Amino acid sequence: DELCGLAGISLNKNAIPFDPQTPAVTSGIRVGSAATTTQGMGTAQMKQIAEFIVSAIKSGADQGKLAKIKSQVAELCAKFPVYPEPK
Repeated sequence: DELCGLAGISLNKNAIPFDPQTPAVTSGIRVGSAATTTQGMGTAQMKQIAEFIVSAIKSGADQGKLAKIKSQVAELCAKFPVYPEPK
């Protein structure tokens, strides 16, 4: 969650079934598709988002790698604005 946040990716922390941790510790993450589909993103963009998440996790907290991912995330989001210009 922290590495993804540094890469510009917002995730929800969620409990997962049968987790040995207490309910106060959220071991899972949730990627909400409602916001992305509302913005017009589809399967191809969700695959990109998954790749961004994997890259962020594998970055080893390398600030250069995280900055590059954050730039790619911003580029994708710019193509699908939350509030598009009226036609």
